Parts: sequence; structure tokens; C-alpha cells
Amino acid sequence: MEKGRGASGMSNLVRICLEADLPEEGQACEIVFNRKQFCVARSGGEIAVMDNLCPHNEGPLGQGLVEDGCVVCPWHAWAFDVKTGNAQHNERARVQIYDCKVQDGALMIDLPEF
Repeated sequence: MEKGRGASGMSNLVRICLEADLPEEGQACEIVFNRKQFCVARSGGEIAVMDNLCPHNEGPLGQGLVEDGCVVCPWHAWAFDVKTGNAQHNERARVQIYDCKVQDGALMIDLPEF
């Protein structure tokens, strides 16, 4: 089983994609589940899941690059840490990070509101 961010203590796991759909190391992709957009990134051998819309101008983070442990928005280069969701340039700017794990061939995330 591949390790994901924050995989312990999850209470409301939902499958958002198959393991085969996960990005390669250093890449990100967009996943839509239940009308919500997620950015899924692989950095340092771990999968991270965050909101897909950049808070700056709603750029698609899943279309960005992964550099130095951050997803970089393709529109204006805002960079968000895959572990904390905090923007590098402004500690008050952030995106939501979701606990996740790869289990039984699928990416599972903790969605409390689901």
C-alpha cells in the first residue's frame, strides 16, 4: 500500500479515483468527485490531495507543476505546500488539504461533509 498524507485516524473515507489515475512523481492532476474539484499531487513519494482552485484567481492547481514540495499554480505561480496547504509567499493564503491513503487500488480521502 502506498502512503498518503495524514492516512491515520480518517473517519469518512470516500474513493475519488483509481490508483492507476494517480500522477507520477513530481506531477499533479485534477480529479472531480461529487461536483468538487481536487488537486492530487505526488511529491517525495507521497500522494497529497488539496482543493483544486487557487485562492488568488481560481487557477487550476491540478494543471500546475510540483516543485520543492509545493504545487505551483499555472496562472500566476502561487506555490502551495502539499503538506500544509500554506502559500509560500503569504502565510495567510492557503488551500485545504485532505487526509488520504491508497487502499485496495483506489485513492481514498477523508471528506467529513460527505
